[in-house]
Amino acid sequence: MDKITIQGGHRLTGKIRASGSKNSAVVIMAASLLVDGVVTLHNVPRITDTQTMVDILNSLGAKAKWVGANDVEIDSSTVLWLEAPYELVRKMRASFHVLGPLVTRFGKARVPAPGGCNIGARPVNFHIDGLKQLGATIHLEHGIFTAEAGRLKGASLYFDIQSPGASEHLMTAAALAEGTTTIENAAIEPEVVDLAKFLNTMGANIVGHGTTTITIHGVDRMHGGEYTVIPDRIEAGTFAIATAITMGDVLIEDVQLEHLRPCINKLKEAGITVRELTDAIHVIADAPAKGTDIKTMPYPGFPTDLQQPFASLLSVGEGASVIKETIYESRFGYVNELNRMGADIRSEDRTTIITGVERLTGTNVAATDLRAGAALLCAGLVAEGETVIENIEHIDRGYENVVERLRSLGAKIWRDSEEEIGGMRVCSL
Repeated sequence: MDKITIQGGHRLTGKIRASGSKNSAVVIMAASLLVDGVVTLHNVPRITDTQTMVDILNSLGAKAKWVGANDVEIDSSTVLWLEAPYELVRKMRASFHVLGPLVTRFGKARVPAPGGCNIGARPVNFHIDGLKQLGATIHLEHGIFTAEAGRLKGASLYFDIQSPGASEHLMTAAALAEGTTTIENAAIEPEVVDLAKFLNTMGANIVGHGTTTITIHGVDRMHGGEYTVIPDRIEAGTFAIATAITMGDVLIEDVQLEHLRPCINKLKEAGITVRELTDAIHVIADAPAKGTDIKTMPYPGFPTDLQQPFASLLSVGEGASVIKETIYESRFGYVNELNRMGADIRSEDRTTIITGVERLTGTNVAATDLRAGAALLCAGLVAEGETVIENIEHIDRGYENVVERLRSLGAKIWRDSEEEIGGMRVCSL
């Protein structure tokens, strides 16, 4: 397995463009199974999760392919098989989103229980219960969900807890259902809204997205077309935090400010200058961050996917900070690794208490999940000496060309598949 090595202490400067949203792209790609025609998606991040979804669609008989650096073409008119292979589904949780489109369009589907990062219990009961209320018969045997139905029928659905994944999945399943479906206490995340806009572009009839009540009027058919995925707010936030931790000066372009508002506000609270432009943020840090408290919440609260890199920033900040994780119970796998680098962090249940230290020191660490990997990247950028990050397959799931892009900002970073020749890092053959 590759490793990432960082020689810390180099200030990030320059400009960088945010990639397309990972969490949006993968569910939109799954929803393309509903479409009778060719879908062309733009601004799709070139990461392992999107490649996994391309592979899943092709395993079902669809024709999915990259037609540009960040463009994917999907033709689902050739779907022949209605069972997604376990070896692909186990790689990421979002692969489960093919279940609803398959059963609503083709009447049957078999999908293994999903995999992904180990960050706590993420049951699919909302997904399954909702599909049953729409008329599907579902049972689980040998780790595989089998769903069967005639045409799904609209229903009134309610979630006890806002769930972005279930909101997306059931909105997709209801798009071709007979009649009207309402989802109450629906999630309002930007990725949920993006999916609804995609579905409407392809002929669906959905209203209320962006509110807690989404109404889906089922249609008989959806047509092909083109759609551009929104920018990735988590990636943009990670680069903003990486800039702050190195006391850098970076312009992050192609962002949607309202999606970044929680991160921007916390950075400002921590004493970091963030200048807001029309579709960009300019992050400038000339001193260590100040201690601040964070409580993760569903959108528009502070995102759970940014508390890990923010913990790295606060670990070299001034004073004490407290992070409360309310979404997932096992999201502090990075704490032991940061402490090995000299951080002063202790966790109690879902609360992490951070006492800022003057410096971190490089060592060998391992990413336990995607966002923990982002935390270690940020820490390695500021740590004295050399940091080697293992298990970087987690990082590759969500950050496009992260080594090259950080290097373009002045970081001294490379994969172990690269070697130094004449003072430059190049890929070894």
